[in-house]
Amino acid sequence: MAFATLLLLAAASLAQAHFSIEYPTWRADTLNNESYSQWTNPCGGVPGNLTTPSQRTPWPLTGGSLKLDLHHPWTYVFVNLGLGADVSNFNYTLTNPFWNETGNGTLCVSRLGLPTDLPISDGSPASLQVVTVGEDGNALYNCADIVFRANATALSGDDCVTSEGVSFAPVVAGQGQTTNGTGPGSGSDTQGNAGSVTGVTVSALTSVVALAMVFVFGMSL
Repeated sequence: MAFATLLLLAAASLAQAHFSIEYPTWRADTLNNESYSQWTNPCGGVPGNLTTPSQRTPWPLTGGSLKLDLHHPWTYVFVNLGLGADVSNFNYTLTNPFWNETGNGTLCVSRLGLPTDLPISDGSPASLQVVTVGEDGNALYNCADIVFRANATALSGDDCVTSEGVSFAPVVAGQGQTTNGTGPGSGSDTQGNAGSVTGVTVSALTSVVALAMVFVFGMSL
C-alpha cells in the first residue's frame, strides 16, 4: 500500500513537471497519452505527419499568439519555428533571447515576432516547437502545427490572459525589467521587451543555461 502511494505521488509529481500548448493547437496531447513522452526531442515523440492541412492553426504572416500552461515554479522557455509540412528541423528562433518564466499557470503572449525576410506567404505550412528547461537541466518538448494566413488574427482580450503570479523576462543579463501580467504576458507584443532574470540563483542560471543550450540548440537544429 505504501509502495502504491509512493508511485502515485511520483506520477503526480511528474505530471506537474510537464506542460501543454493551449494555442496554437498542439500536435497531440502528450500529457495524457502514454504513446508520447515530452522528454523526446523534437516534439514529444509525436510525428508531424499526423496533422492534416485542415487541422493546422491559422497564424498571421507577421507572427501569432502563443498560450502555454506551465507547471514549474520557474522555467526557461525556448520557442523555435520550422518551415514545411512535416518538419523536424526547427532552425528559426522566436525567443531571442530565451525567456525566464516564473509561476504556475497560463502564460499568453499575443504576438511572437518573426525573423526578418522569413520565406513565407499565405498558405505556407510550418510548425512551432516549444522547449522548457527546469532547474534540473532536463528539456521537455511539444510542437504545434500552423499555417500562415494573410487574414489570420492574433488572440486578444479574454482569449489571451496570463494567470496572476505568472510572468516572464527575456534573459538579458543586467538589462530591463521583469515582465508581469500587465506586459507581454497579458497580450502585448514581445518585441523590444528586454528583462532581467528573476527568481533564479546565479549558480542555477549558469548551470541550467549551459545545459539548455546543449539540449535546445545542439539537438534541435
